[in-house]
Amino acid sequence: MKDTLKDILISEITTNPNQPRQIFKEEEIKALAESIANNGLIQPIIVRPSDIIGYELIAGERRLRAHQFLGKSHIKAVITQKSYQESMKQALIENLQRADLNPIEEAKAYQNIIDKLEMTHQELARSIGKSRPYISNQLRLLQLTPSWQSAIETGLATPGHARLILALPEEEQEFWLTEITSYQMSVHQLEKNLKKEDNKPSSKEKTIFQNHLEKELQKSLGLAVNISGFQQKKGHLSITFANEEEFNRIINKLK
Repeated sequence: MKDTLKDILISEITTNPNQPRQIFKEEEIKALAESIANNGLIQPIIVRPSDIIGYELIAGERRLRAHQFLGKSHIKAVITQKSYQESMKQALIENLQRADLNPIEEAKAYQNIIDKLEMTHQELARSIGKSRPYISNQLRLLQLTPSWQSAIETGLATPGHARLILALPEEEQEFWLTEITSYQMSVHQLEKNLKKEDNKPSSKEKTIFQNHLEKELQKSLGLAVNISGFQQKKGHLSITFANEEEFNRIINKLK
């Protein structure tokens, strides 16, 4: 069957579970709604007949949300007979071409289509016109902690920052995220700071991260703390107490 264009009930549309975009800014939806109210819908949404009832949205969720914001009951739609796999791929390509997915949404979209369609990185890259290294680098962002992913989604950090710290232990990743967001550190500045840390004589000088840990422990215990041998990934943690009361406080904290 050929694709058809018609007005359909908004209440009969279910959103696409494979929609790559997860964050919809309210101000953008309102602006789009105002444009639609003044000029009408220039580009119809794309749907496919649902396997259950009604229609499944393939592309155009922002346009659909704008219609809902305006209180409209119908929307102009292209009804296509694409398969589930084809609709998933089209939803991804539609959103990527609009270039407004954040890097984490983009990475999740790639992972979703790889998992569900059992594609290799190379096959996916070829199908959407990207290089295989680009796909692989984007997917590496999903190895980040939730706080790092959130920072990238909101623009507090960038994929460039993330790639510099991916090989570090999780605690150090979190430390550098705090540094980046607190001091608005550029990728170049982060790279310089990381090199400084790597070049410090490990037996004599403490890293920024090591000092940070000591301060955090001192704040928690209310006692002097010293960490040594950290750079060799083994060493000593010493806590200084002056009386029995302070000793009991340490014991209670450690229990």
